[in-house]
Amino acid sequence: MLNKKMLTALQEYVDNHLECSNFVRCETPLYTEKEISENIPQNELDDFIKTTRQPTFNQVLFSFIDKTGARDTEVYKKAGLDRRHFSKIRSNPEYRPGKNSVISLAMALELNKKEADKLLSAAGYSLSESDTFDLVIQFCLEKRIYDLHSINQALDYFSLKPLAGALE
Repeated sequence: MLNKKMLTALQEYVDNHLECSNFVRCETPLYTEKEISENIPQNELDDFIKTTRQPTFNQVLFSFIDKTGARDTEVYKKAGLDRRHFSKIRSNPEYRPGKNSVISLAMALELNKKEADKLLSAAGYSLSESDTFDLVIQFCLEKRIYDLHSINQALDYFSLKPLAGALE
């Protein structure tokens, strides 16, 4: 349970990190598929992918689970995920769960910020410094607050949706 001092620290953290950004949205693609294929030789693209590709989400997640020595059931229960969802993650290396599920797994494994960023990146996500939800998660990671109930309480403080399950 987060006390008033921790909630005040959370409020200051979010206020200090939250900045308004102006983004330019591109409505039409800058290049056509034909222009791209003419300018990038296929073998060069294949080589780039082979040398640049990082481990999949599945590989990163299960390496963290192996490193902690936890059992799968402990991890998915602590993350608030059901058995079927976790089974899909385990059995399908190409499956990419939602951002909230990835964050819940990072919290269940009690990962530090760098490790959580690696797990999120492997799933194609990141934590933004311009989004209140992401700032709350970053605060919890930095303060080593891994209890799902406390995290959901912090999210509720900003009227945000909980990570997993309902706020009691």
